Amino acid sequence: MATLSEIQTWLDDRLATLLTEYDVPGAAVAVSLRGEVIDTAAGVLSLATGVDATADSVFQVGSITKVWTATLVMQLVDEGLVKLDAPVRDYVPGFVVADEAAAAAMTVRQLLNHTAGFEGDIFIDTGNGDDCVEKYVAQLAGVTQLFAPGEMFSYNNAAFSVLGRLVELARNKPFAQCLRDHLVSPLGLTHVANDANEAILHRAAVGHIKPAPDADLAPAPVWSLMRSMAPAGAMLAMRPRDLVAFAQLHLDAGKAPDGTEVVSPSSVAAMQGRQVELPPLGMMGDAWGLGWEIFDWSGRTVIGHDGGTIGQGAFLRIVPEQELSVALLTNGGNLIGLYEQVVGHVLRELAGIAMPPLPTPPAEREPLLDATRYAGTYTCDVADITVSQDADGRVWLDHTPKGEIAELGGKPDPVELVRLDGDTLIALEPQHGMHQLQAFIGDDGSGRALYLHSGRAMRRADGAPADPAQ
Repeated sequence: MATLSEIQTWLDDRLATLLTEYDVPGAAVAVSLRGEVIDTAAGVLSLATGVDATADSVFQVGSITKVWTATLVMQLVDEGLVKLDAPVRDYVPGFVVADEAAAAAMTVRQLLNHTAGFEGDIFIDTGNGDDCVEKYVAQLAGVTQLFAPGEMFSYNNAAFSVLGRLVELARNKPFAQCLRDHLVSPLGLTHVANDANEAILHRAAVGHIKPAPDADLAPAPVWSLMRSMAPAGAMLAMRPRDLVAFAQLHLDAGKAPDGTEVVSPSSVAAMQGRQVELPPLGMMGDAWGLGWEIFDWSGRTVIGHDGGTIGQGAFLRIVPEQELSVALLTNGGNLIGLYEQVVGHVLRELAGIAMPPLPTPPAEREPLLDATRYAGTYTCDVADITVSQDADGRVWLDHTPKGEIAELGGKPDPVELVRLDGDTLIALEPQHGMHQLQAFIGDDGSGRALYLHSGRAMRRADGAPADPAQ
C-alpha cells in the first residue's frame, strides 16, 4: 500500500497533466486517511479570467449537498422531532403533489432514499428570499406521481427541497442558516459558501459547458441553479478539505473534531445502511441508504455521492473500513475520465480497491430485431426522450431538453443504443466520458416498457395509463 505522502507526490506530479488530457479547466482534490489530510489543485477557476485554482478554492459540490440535508434531518430524528416512517405531512403540512393519496402516505424515509415516486426534476425559480424553499414546495401541487411511494428507486431532486423545508420548519430558520448553525460551525469549516454572495469571498470556481455539441468549453452563463433547490444541491460550494472534514464526521460516528456529538452513532449507521437496491445504472451505486450512495467494490463497502451543477462536477468516495475519504471537485470537461484516474488511483493505492470499469458496449452486439418494447416518447419536466428504430434496425435515443435546462445549452445529437443485457441498452458512443445506460422496465399493458430508467424513471408519454398503480 502507498503512503499518504506518496499520494501527495503523485497528485502534485500528475493532476495538471490529467486536466489537459481530459479537457478539464480546473480541479481540486483532498484525501483523508485516519484523520490526516492532504490536498492539492491545478488548472484555472475560469477560462475567461485565467485565475489559478488552489487547494483553498471553492467549487460547487452539487448533489453531495443531499447528504448534508439528510444529516440535518437525522439530527432532528436524534432530538425526537422527526420520525422516519411518519408521513411527510406531519412535518410539512402544506405538502401536496397531484396524487393526493400518495402525498398523504409518503414518508420522510421515502424522501431520503429516493422512493417517493413523484417526478423529481422540478426546477422552479421562486426567487432569492428566505421563503424561496417554502414557495417551491407549494409549487409541487401539480407534479405527476410516477409510481406508488416505496415501489422503486427514482432519483429525486425535488424530494430534498421538501426535506429542506422540513428542516426549516423544525428549526424555524432558513435552510442556509440551518446548514451553517448545525453542520458548518460545529465542524469548524472555514471555506463553505451557501450561495454566490458567500462564494465571492473566496477563490471561486466557475462552471464550463459546451454551448453546442461540437463547441469548445466556455464559462457557463450563470454561476448556479435557483436557490429554491439549495437543499438538493443547487449552489453549496466548498474546498475539498472541508468536504472530507464532513466525511470524517460520518467516519467518527457523528463526532466533531472537538468530540462534540453532531449526529448520533445510530443515525450515522442508519444513513449508511442499505435501504433500496438499484438496477445496474453505470455511475450510480449498487444500493442507496438515507442520503448516501452505497457501492460494492472489491468485496468491500464504499459510500459516497456525486454532484453536478451548471458546468461543475463533484465526487466523494469513503471507505469506512479504512477511515479513508477522497473528494474531487471540478469545473467542466471530461469529468468522468478524470474521476476514474484520480479517485481510482487513490482507492487502489490506499485501500486496495479496484473501482469497477464503467459499462461499455459489447464487442459482439446482438441485433435488436424488434424495438417495439422500447420505442416511444418518455417525458419528465426537464426533457422529452424519444426512442426509435430506423429502417436499418438501428435504435436511436433523441433527447430534447425543456424549460430552463434547454436555455443553458444546445440540443444534444441523437445517440445510438445497442443491447447490453436483457432490457438494458447502452449508448454506442460515450458522452462526458461514459456510455450511458438506459433500462426499460415495467409494462404499459401492451408489452411496451412503461419506464425508461437511467437513474431517474421517466414515464412513457404515448398511451401509458395515467394511474401509477396500474
